[in-house]
Amino acid sequence: MPEDGGTDAMNQNTVAVNIVGAGLAGLSAAMTFVREGVRVRLISFQPSERAQSNLAEGGINAALNVMGEQDTIREHFLDTMKGGCELADPNMVRNLTQAAPGLVKEMDLLGVPFHREQGRMIQRNFGGQKKKRTAYAKSSTGKMLMAALIDAVRRYEAAGLVTRYPHHRFERLVLDRGAVTGVVICDRFRKEQIRLDGAVLMACGGMNGLFAGETTGTTANTADAQAELLAQGIEFSNLEFLQYHPTTVSITGKRLLISEAARGEGGRLFCYEKEPDMPEAGKTGAGGERGRRIYFLEDKYGERGNLMPRDVISREMVLLGKQVYLDLTGLSRETWAVRLSDLREEIFHYLGIDPAREYVPVSPGIHYFMGGILVDEQHRTNLSGLYAAGECACAYHGANRLGGNSLLGAIFGGRKAALSMMADGRLAADGSGEAAAEGRTRVQELPEAGAVTGEGNGEEYHRTGAEGKEENQIRGKITQILMEGMAPLRDQRTLESALKKLDALAEASEASACLKQTMLLARAFLLSALARRESRGAHTRLDYPETDADLQKNTVVSCADGQIRISFRQIPALRPQTDGNSKSGGKGDRP
Repeated sequence: MPEDGGTDAMNQNTVAVNIVGAGLAGLSAAMTFVREGVRVRLISFQPSERAQSNLAEGGINAALNVMGEQDTIREHFLDTMKGGCELADPNMVRNLTQAAPGLVKEMDLLGVPFHREQGRMIQRNFGGQKKKRTAYAKSSTGKMLMAALIDAVRRYEAAGLVTRYPHHRFERLVLDRGAVTGVVICDRFRKEQIRLDGAVLMACGGMNGLFAGETTGTTANTADAQAELLAQGIEFSNLEFLQYHPTTVSITGKRLLISEAARGEGGRLFCYEKEPDMPEAGKTGAGGERGRRIYFLEDKYGERGNLMPRDVISREMVLLGKQVYLDLTGLSRETWAVRLSDLREEIFHYLGIDPAREYVPVSPGIHYFMGGILVDEQHRTNLSGLYAAGECACAYHGANRLGGNSLLGAIFGGRKAALSMMADGRLAADGSGEAAAEGRTRVQELPEAGAVTGEGNGEEYHRTGAEGKEENQIRGKITQILMEGMAPLRDQRTLESALKKLDALAEASEASACLKQTMLLARAFLLSALARRESRGAHTRLDYPETDADLQKNTVVSCADGQIRISFRQIPALRPQTDGNSKSGGKGDRP
């Protein structure tokens, strides 16, 4: 095959694969396919430049051992398993951590401007890890990774191996005797539905829209795609594990993330012994301060207290019951100028605070979904022909994700899913010519107005006028109910109360089919949290404060006839590894 995916690849009579989502996981999968001459349809509600992956700030983990700390792949593996409270599949985590060095080096060759000093790539500290293993591009690592992959994929678009559907929303899977044979999407402008045949890879991101205004993620990811998948019989897992990032600030419509990179460079969290007279009096100097500053994490956990795992810090902040401030005033001019200049500009733009001179008031906000579509080690779902990767999949992070592992998990997961789809023989030619290879069919029937699903922004495709206002109000109530039940600290009373409110909302409102499915997904979150009667990672039950060894299992959510069923599934044991590293991984010592 020509390197640029030219005429030899174009003449292949192969059914194209469908990738829903054009962020890091989707682009990584696309690159993997096209390098093997497989045609790809890349479906997304927004262009790649506006995908959630662009918002990732801090960096990407890999045991490169460039900082003189004798870092190893095994250490990365152990930190990831410990951070996830031993709830992840260790075989999947081993695959991830072994691949990490090779993937970061590949991204470097693609042009990602990782920070260097005297020609050497520099890595920084990140929470829950004993070594400096987070490679970064200032505090815009996600944006830089996306830019490199977007440019790389464009080469194959020009060759005809990638066909983009950049303003289409996911409607539903096409099922045939329990197997996925295609996907129905809808053009958001022309309102035309299209059925695309072939296997499907979901890479549609996190479920931020369920928590609008309370999450650092883009609410263009409405979770409507996941709600539709659940209703169609796709299993989900570990929905109770919501990651609250400890350093966020509320802004219009969402929460602003203050990257963990700030603490990796020396930022410190504190509270006042007695609150200042004015809420805004978090400035340096004596005026406005009352009482001493208490660096509560350092007092409890030692010098690395500010880099404890995110679930630990968020829980400590909630239990503290006081306003917490992020102290970045001790960072050097060089750090601000070279490593965190974009973060400083962002904080000043949104908050009017210069973090080099003033303390930043912060509080926990929802940042990442460890749970999602249940996949196996090969990224297969419970339905043949459907795969998932990236934040929409429950894969590598267990009960709590380490900072720097999300970008890694997205790139590796997309690649692994693509390799699995090819290995599973989902790409066999059907021999019926160009029309079949295109696999595109216009669907005549249109959905009821407003009763549509997808990964798009609700403002752009839900009903307008009075009906649209009512629908938005219902979505707001769903968010409020979920925030009451899925708060960082939970118990049976709050969860059951939230379930009752959700049931009452369903009975009292004239909800569209889409909203009914959203309520079903919300119910799955609450029932998952209710079923896990222990505290582990990002799931803290005040009525079950201890970790239960018997519940070192994955929560499994299934739906049939509109009813949610919760069960638990054993985590696979770590297999002995005697063969060499696969083509998807990097070389190095083994866990």
